[in-house]
Amino acid sequence: MDDDFDFASASNAAADEMEVDNEMDLPDTETSNPILKVGEEKEIGKNGLKKKLIKEGEGWDNPSSGDEVEVHYVGTLLDGTQFDSSHDRGTAFKFKLGQGQVIKGWDEGIETMKKCEKALFTIPPELAYGESGSPPTIPPNATLQFEVELLSWISVQDICKDGGIFKKILVEGEGWQHPKDLDEVFVKYQAHVEDGTPISKSDGVEFTVKDGYFCPALAKAVKTMKKGEKALLTVKPQYTFGEQGRPHVGEEVNVPPNASLQINLELISWKTVSDITNDKKVLKKILKEGEGYERPNDGTIVKVKLTGKLQDGTVFVMKGYEEEFEFKIDEEQVIDGLDRAIKTMKKGEVALITVQPEYAFGPSESQQELAVVPGNSTVYYEIELVSFVKEKESWDMNTQEKIEAAGKTKEEGNILFKAGKYVRASKRYEKGAGFIEYDSSFSDEEKQQAKVLKINCNLNNAACKLKLKEYKEAVKLCTKVLDIDSSNVKALYRRAQAYIQLVDLDLAEKDIRKALEIDPDNRDVKMEHKILKDKVKEYNRKDAQFYGGIFAKMNKLEQLNSSGAAGKHDAMPMTIDRAVSKTRDCWSAMILAVKAGLRSISTRINSLVKVKTS
Repeated sequence: MDDDFDFASASNAAADEMEVDNEMDLPDTETSNPILKVGEEKEIGKNGLKKKLIKEGEGWDNPSSGDEVEVHYVGTLLDGTQFDSSHDRGTAFKFKLGQGQVIKGWDEGIETMKKCEKALFTIPPELAYGESGSPPTIPPNATLQFEVELLSWISVQDICKDGGIFKKILVEGEGWQHPKDLDEVFVKYQAHVEDGTPISKSDGVEFTVKDGYFCPALAKAVKTMKKGEKALLTVKPQYTFGEQGRPHVGEEVNVPPNASLQINLELISWKTVSDITNDKKVLKKILKEGEGYERPNDGTIVKVKLTGKLQDGTVFVMKGYEEEFEFKIDEEQVIDGLDRAIKTMKKGEVALITVQPEYAFGPSESQQELAVVPGNSTVYYEIELVSFVKEKESWDMNTQEKIEAAGKTKEEGNILFKAGKYVRASKRYEKGAGFIEYDSSFSDEEKQQAKVLKINCNLNNAACKLKLKEYKEAVKLCTKVLDIDSSNVKALYRRAQAYIQLVDLDLAEKDIRKALEIDPDNRDVKMEHKILKDKVKEYNRKDAQFYGGIFAKMNKLEQLNSSGAAGKHDAMPMTIDRAVSKTRDCWSAMILAVKAGLRSISTRINSLVKVKTS
């Protein structure tokens, strides 16, 4: 078989700019939360608050506004006089940070602390008790000093940023991941109204996040939680049952209108559901997590266990249980939906795959191993990826292996192209070109081999893109070839085909003329040139009709405007007459300007056409 396809028959042939404001205000971490060494003192902010580090804290996190913090402290005047101490009372002090429950100096200072950190804050009067002081212990305009130890805090999150759902974390969860809309979560919850009356309770319920359960707050809150996390939700009526409330349901009492609820919620676990095809037509729900991080790719040989069912539970296939079942990905040995889903799995992973007809057996019925799959059936597979052997990656190959892999992949693409499987063929050519994209370590002979393969892979891929009507991609691929070989007639020809479909006739003309200079007798290029000329004539005819219609309408409007103004002239007062005259003059000037512009465009197009058709 030839390295590259023959010429295709002639009949088959945007970016946003962002403006960046360089003067954007960014937080000054040097002053808002400075890094201190033990014994060092620095000013926080711009209002005179000073912080001296006495003992370093743990971790990296700081409390945020709304969090419930617990501290021990000792408060003194600048002369050392003590006026308050939580140690003397034998109990730590708790308050909500950033809510005005303490002096401003505390709100600003404690949010810079870490857990178990101890610091001395020197707080000016403006951030303490000001001109009035706090008689009898704190005089007017007093600067205060507080030795504060941050024992712990409970995070409180405004989930919807509107005060509708506050989440207080009671027990931290594991890891960093959160459930998403398609995931199926398993939770425990207990809901009660503000006076403590229980409303609803479950020791374990499973639901899809996007569908929700009980009230809207559960779905919104669970998306912010980690596995094992326990939280207390304080929920306003707009996220419970609103103005209508909820009537008595089963053993659960009614929810009064406009009721706020408190909900204890625990996220026990969840099953991750992925939209494999980004159109929700192939969904994968993980039943058991796999090992490691590697996943199969095209060309990988996989061993699986699978059971395929219809919606009514009828089993139509079972493989891999008594005898090993293995196949190669992207070889059409299983339905497209399975091919795609398995490429997202890890070794040992067990998943439920839901495949709609477009990625399964389509509109026609299909006889399978154990039953017939009716046309337009959604099918369900429970599948375990037992093991897989990936093809050798390019970075693990020596230079000769890369050339051999590129040649083999190109031949696979040729077979697929001849079978009319252009999408899969395109992927093969792209893969083949990828093996030899970087050839700096190749010998001179290997570079020459790689050059031929690059040209053939990109040219054949361009032929695929033309078949798939992906004309911009075809242009890019042909340009790659011309960067290597500027006199490649096939690249010029195929790029011209793409330009014609993109109605970029100037560039198409340029490529065809250059191709004919190189190969004047090329029949296919000549045929494409004829098609181009016909296109130009067609556009010229349409333009002439368009501009002719515009001119006729403008002349008619101008005549109507002139006759209307003349009829009103004698009956109107002088001031109105002048206004009409000015309006008429402006209207006429506008029409003349538009006509001139259109005639200019038309003249340029006609002259271009004459050049092209000469």
